[in-house]
Amino acid sequence: MSRVDDLIAERTPNDVEFRALGDIARFVRGNGMPKTDLVDEGVGAIHYGQIYTRYGVWATETISFVAPETAVKLARAQPGDIIITNTSENVEDVGKAVAWLGSKPIVTGGHATVIQHDLDPKYLAYWFQSESFSVQKRGLATGTKVIDVSARQLAKVRLPVPPIEVQREIVGVLDKFTRLEAELEAELEAELEARRRQYEHYRQVLLQSRDNTGVRDLALSDVIRLNFGARITKSKDAGTLFPVFGGGGESFRTDAFNREDEWVVSRFAMSANCVRRVVGKFWMLDSGFTFSVVDPLVDKDFVGQLLLSMQPTIFATSTQSAQKNIDIEGFKRLRVQLPSLQVQQRVARALGSFDSLVNDLSIGLPAELQARRRQYAHYRDQLFAFPEVAA
Repeated sequence: MSRVDDLIAERTPNDVEFRALGDIARFVRGNGMPKTDLVDEGVGAIHYGQIYTRYGVWATETISFVAPETAVKLARAQPGDIIITNTSENVEDVGKAVAWLGSKPIVTGGHATVIQHDLDPKYLAYWFQSESFSVQKRGLATGTKVIDVSARQLAKVRLPVPPIEVQREIVGVLDKFTRLEAELEAELEAELEARRRQYEHYRQVLLQSRDNTGVRDLALSDVIRLNFGARITKSKDAGTLFPVFGGGGESFRTDAFNREDEWVVSRFAMSANCVRRVVGKFWMLDSGFTFSVVDPLVDKDFVGQLLLSMQPTIFATSTQSAQKNIDIEGFKRLRVQLPSLQVQQRVARALGSFDSLVNDLSIGLPAELQARRRQYAHYRDQLFAFPEVAA
């Protein structure tokens, strides 16, 4: 950062100028382009929803395309332009931006705005990640269920505009941080995957290597009772966020929870991963269920570990429809082999400890990754923390 300080002292001895974005940029609001318009080849296109999940600070290639006859009706982004989202379900995500650095123009659609400007495109895209922008957008955002920051509101935000040499130096530092973070994330993800495979092997060994004396062979219906979740019929504008489970993925609601510390089975099985242990409070949808044991000689966590090991078999009970849906009666008929209660408890304790080591985000490798991300965000914000001198 000393190089940045030296450049600032050399190029801007009288402090860095702050400008309203509307004074230095032009805005082109997107329209149209539902996901059904996206195709595998044609004119490059960035859908606003992809900016949240599929793109980083900049991109040189698009994930999707639209037909040429569709592209002529859409907002066009030239190389160097910024594409920013205008709407989101929460204020944290609204205003996420990606700099288009490809060699050809592309297009975007509704809920997004193209920002044409004369700044370093990466500098501007990085600034849209900063705490300075975050504070301002919170004051400009409108809406409750859907949060919106319009192009007109975006024009009001003020940002530091140092000389281009300073912008590029800041970009160089942040690019280095981004590479380091990506390398660390790849290393930690590889290590986590190795731990998960080790856990899977350890689970299979513990569940299978036991004395078969006294082992009972039972149908799941003899062992557990299924507890189905409930539909989400309303939502509130504020409150504690609780995870939602039971469908094909995970989402969030803000007003209630109906389960706590349970084994969850999602009826809409995705890639044979339909069983998981959820710690803490959450909402259980009616598209999934938890379970309770009905046999005093059965340990609930042992059954959960058995179900984890049986996921491919459970997935095979899915109905063959457009969306695979676990057949409940077929699930109940699945057979399980249960040793004595003492053995079940010993195995469940051992696997529970290993499961926590692998998956708990508050310890181990995931915590290291989160710490590095917080460190990166801190340094990024420091690089943009120019004092704005009153006129």
